[in-house]
Amino acid sequence: MTGRRTVEEQLARVLDAVRVLPSETRGVRDAAGRTLASPAAAAHDIPLFDNSAMDGFAVRAADVAAASAENPVTLRVVADLPAGVALDPPLGAGEAARIMTGSPTPADADVIVPFEDTEGGLADSLDEVRVLHAPAKPGVFVRRRGADLHAGDEVVRTGERLGAFQVAAAVAAGVAEVSVTRAPRVAVVSTGSELLAPGEPVTRGRIPDSNGPLLEQLVADADADVVLVARVPDDPDAVRDVTAEAVARGADVIVFTGGVSAGAYEPVRGAFDGQGEVEFASVAMQPGKPQAFGVLSSGALVFGLPGNPVSVAVSFEVFVRPALLALQGRAEIQRPRASFTADAAWTTPPGRRQYLPAIVDLVARTVRPATAGGSGSHLAGGLARARAFAIIPAEVEAVAVGDAIDVMLVG
Repeated sequence: MTGRRTVEEQLARVLDAVRVLPSETRGVRDAAGRTLASPAAAAHDIPLFDNSAMDGFAVRAADVAAASAENPVTLRVVADLPAGVALDPPLGAGEAARIMTGSPTPADADVIVPFEDTEGGLADSLDEVRVLHAPAKPGVFVRRRGADLHAGDEVVRTGERLGAFQVAAAVAAGVAEVSVTRAPRVAVVSTGSELLAPGEPVTRGRIPDSNGPLLEQLVADADADVVLVARVPDDPDAVRDVTAEAVARGADVIVFTGGVSAGAYEPVRGAFDGQGEVEFASVAMQPGKPQAFGVLSSGALVFGLPGNPVSVAVSFEVFVRPALLALQGRAEIQRPRASFTADAAWTTPPGRRQYLPAIVDLVARTVRPATAGGSGSHLAGGLARARAFAIIPAEVEAVAVGDAIDVMLVG
């Protein structure tokens, strides 16, 4: 193609090719990390019944309305209600039930007096109780049935991820099963004859393959399943072979790193260019200018990312991660962003949007580069310190201390 494509144009091409994956029914606890294909509705009220919010005594408000330290009110304790009991003891005038947090409140009681507001507290509290402080009003410390949710209410929305909080809420509401989208199956392929397996001794001209482990973790963080991790040399036939293997394993997405530029040894370009399935583009961003994307006849999405580690991280966040979340039907596919203040100065590339690995101070709301070397796409060491990407518009020539910076939070 001629000219550079904007980030938005490239992302739009990617998302236009995405089709939400099929749904399946799973038990709530087995669906953690998945995305709701249809809303989860409460099977019962939360709370299920009126219950006590405190350890103390269930009483009739009228009986203790005049209680004070100077004029305590003495009540006869006629029942003991630990959590888990189903008793509903009757309470007459001048009577109370000792009750623990979470236990059903007797139908005749309309207020809870905490132990702290009685003379004896927990000690000797099964015969009588002397109330020293009147409750502020009826209903104090009584959790009413359905105050949180009613049966039939939506607990988790369509497109929402079932995280820990959502799983807990669904279980509390009696939801047993949910409809969720299938996790995307992803193949990760690093290209380059110079690559070594992690842990192999390094030699002149050979470097560790950090892109494979990087993408494995990023894919898992996007709630997708890695079905293949491979390294191939700078050979288009090797790329074709590993593509066939990925398709055979049912990959929905294949992510290549390296081999997409215009150099002499570009195996991804050599394997796909001119075949009509994968398009190679120049995107106005730094790092990550060379990008490849397409759809195979199998339906698998193919991403070709640059080979340098920072370029891989940026390209994944900008293009691949949104696609993986869109495949799952996720309502929100972008990382959270916020405005921070630069507490360091740095230069930016002319005519390209910069995505700079950055260190952020969430208290001071400041941002600075994660590496002393700036935004070099080969500076993998700085990724260990980065918790965000500072995003600088293409028209900005330099960042000065005090500038407002748009920040994508990733860590």
